[in-house]
Formats: sequence, C-alpha cells, structure tokens
Amino acid sequence: MPNIAIIGASRGIGLEFVRQYAADGWRVYATTRTPDSPGALGKMRGDIRIHHLDVRSDTHIARFADVLSKVALDVLVHNAGVLNSRGRASPEEIAETMRVNAEAPIATVSALIDSVIASEQKKVAVISSIQGSGRPRPSSPDLYGDSKGELNKRFRVIEPEWRSLGVTAVALHPGYVKTDMTGQHAGITTTESVSGMRSLLAGLTPGDSGRFLDYRGKDIAW
Repeated sequence: MPNIAIIGASRGIGLEFVRQYAADGWRVYATTRTPDSPGALGKMRGDIRIHHLDVRSDTHIARFADVLSKVALDVLVHNAGVLNSRGRASPEEIAETMRVNAEAPIATVSALIDSVIASEQKKVAVISSIQGSGRPRPSSPDLYGDSKGELNKRFRVIEPEWRSLGVTAVALHPGYVKTDMTGQHAGITTTESVSGMRSLLAGLTPGDSGRFLDYRGKDIAW
C-alpha cells in the first residue's frame, strides 16, 4: 500500500486530495490545525490518519516529522496556505502570509525528506500559484502573489539538493479552483483540479524534477 502525506487537508484542494487518494486505496497521513474538530476530514472513508500540524510552528513541524520518521512517504503534497485580503496589509499579516505560504512548505518538506527518500516513488509537490510567476515585484499590492513568488524562489534554490537525494519535486499551480478560500467564484472544481494533479504526479519521472506545472501538466514561467 503506497503512502501519501497531505499537509493542509481539512478543506478545499487538500480535502479532495485526501478523498481521491483514500478512495484508490492509499494510506493517507492528513494534517489539520484542528484535529479535535476535523469537520469533513473526519468523515472521510479509507485508511486516513489525521495529525495535528500548524505549519507556522517549527515545534509542530519537528514533532510531525518525528511521528512519521518510520513511514516511507511515496508522495508528499504541501497544500497549506493562506489568502490575505487585497490592498494594504499589516506587518503581522505580511509576516504570517510569508511564513505559511513561502517558508513553511520548504521547512516542512525538508523535515520530512528522509521519509520521502525511504519510499519507492520519492515524489514531492508544493502547491504554488500562477500568481507567483514573475514575483515578488517591488511595491506589489498582491501579498498572496508575492508570497507564492517567494515560495517559487526558495523551491528553486533547494530543489537540486532534494534531487541529489533521489527525490522528484515539482511546484504545482492547481488552477483557479472553487473553494471556501476563493469564495466559490467562477473556476474549476476541486475534483477537476486534483484529478489533474494526481495524473501529473503519477506520471512524473526524475527528469521532471524542478518544473513549475499547472494541473494539466503545462509548464509555467517562473
């Protein structure tokens, strides 16, 4: 039975990743900040292990990595993120957005990399966004886009290190998806987005490592 860890699994894209992989017989390690009130995540069927993880906390990340230290993770998907309001952001909002969207994915994957290396498939996906393409930009009012641009920059720096360990890692744009976070505006469904990303992940080869792709497998400019 293959194993997958989905970071940020309580709703939206992360929840759909859990549903689809569990339905296909994978063992799913799903993280949420509210394990005592998991909501829809707690009602999912399949071999699903729910874990407490707040990616803003280095202590939480280290503890989660320790819990999974004996687990071989075939696929690791880092989906946790925040969407700030547009316009002027407070210093606290800027710090939190950068922590969750740009810093935490790299910190969390790095903490779990030994579990990925121990697996057969050795695949990592960090959920980015096309809004991060060409960012960060000076004086940009789009904190979300800038944070994803910063994630992309950090990913490109560390990905060669992960690749040298035998890991195939990509950054993914899920499309503009109808979720609670995006306000259910026009876009694709979580089912369509995740189905596309799963198909892409299934077909990844080591030669794909370091690419920035959308859910259909199309390359996106950094």
